[in-house]
Amino acid sequence: MSNVPPTPSGLRGAVDLSSLVERAQRPAAQQAPAGAPNAGATAANGGPAAANGDAVTVPSLVVDVTDQSFQDVLELSMVVPVIVDIWAEWCGPCKQLSPVLEQLTAEYDGRVVLAKVDADTNPQLVQAFQAQSIPTVAALIGGRPLGLFVGALPEAQVRDVFEQVLQAAEQNGVSGRVAVDGADAPDAAAEQGEPEPEPLPPHHQAAYDAIEQGDYATAIQEYTTAIAQDPHDQMAVAGLAQVSLLDRLNGRTADEIRSAAGAAPQDVQAQLAVADLDISGGHVEDAFGRLLDLVPTVFGPDREALRVRLVEYFELIGTEDPRVVAARRRLANALY
Repeated sequence: MSNVPPTPSGLRGAVDLSSLVERAQRPAAQQAPAGAPNAGATAANGGPAAANGDAVTVPSLVVDVTDQSFQDVLELSMVVPVIVDIWAEWCGPCKQLSPVLEQLTAEYDGRVVLAKVDADTNPQLVQAFQAQSIPTVAALIGGRPLGLFVGALPEAQVRDVFEQVLQAAEQNGVSGRVAVDGADAPDAAAEQGEPEPEPLPPHHQAAYDAIEQGDYATAIQEYTTAIAQDPHDQMAVAGLAQVSLLDRLNGRTADEIRSAAGAAPQDVQAQLAVADLDISGGHVEDAFGRLLDLVPTVFGPDREALRVRLVEYFELIGTEDPRVVAARRRLANALY
């Protein structure tokens, strides 16, 4: 019996991308637009060269993908596994996770490619990957999508997921490698010195380091201190919501949580725990609905506990998310 997050559950199954996977019989030259493997390294059917050590050339190991350019990524996934990062500019946890994904992609040196999808401008891909919360991370292996995890995880756990993806890819005959076009040529920007990435604020960095060590209590304390110093620090608010969720789920199993909730449907603490489980798995509307249904039926401390947890979820998912807007309105109606 496996524990719920923060220990990742690994590859959680395929989603249906059939509406986007239309492999039209086009000439090879038309199947390798900018961003796709070069035409000289394509297979006889017009797709990229397959595995077994064959290398193809790409402009970068990290690519921005749109609803319109997704076909290129599908073709590339015939050569190497593609990690898909569904993010948004306003998403605090996304800003914590994306640098980790990019760093690991660089470390694997062409054995994996990272495709970044802006959730705000690519609704077809958001729907196709069933991204109910962001960040959502998935993979493409041989054109087949696999769900990975939701939310910002520590680097060590993300690295474990990368390893699982590579193992799954190898089992499916996808074990090629890509090379970055012009990677060996002198880079003027590199010669001048790449600007150092902007460091995280001290309490954010301390919280991030603590999360990597599994020390959620310290991370909570660091984010709480950051918020006390700047109540408008939205990244700290979202970070606190994320690590609080991890802390509450730590060491508990999904079966244990769901059994307790099923046995006591009016027990607020049991329902809060299963709502945490739903949120961690990306089932946002289920979590919202479960708690919102309870709000009118309880009073005093129980009602306040439900309100506080829902507000925390709102910060975690993003206050501009349509599901959050609808849930916030329903919560207000129930309270007042």
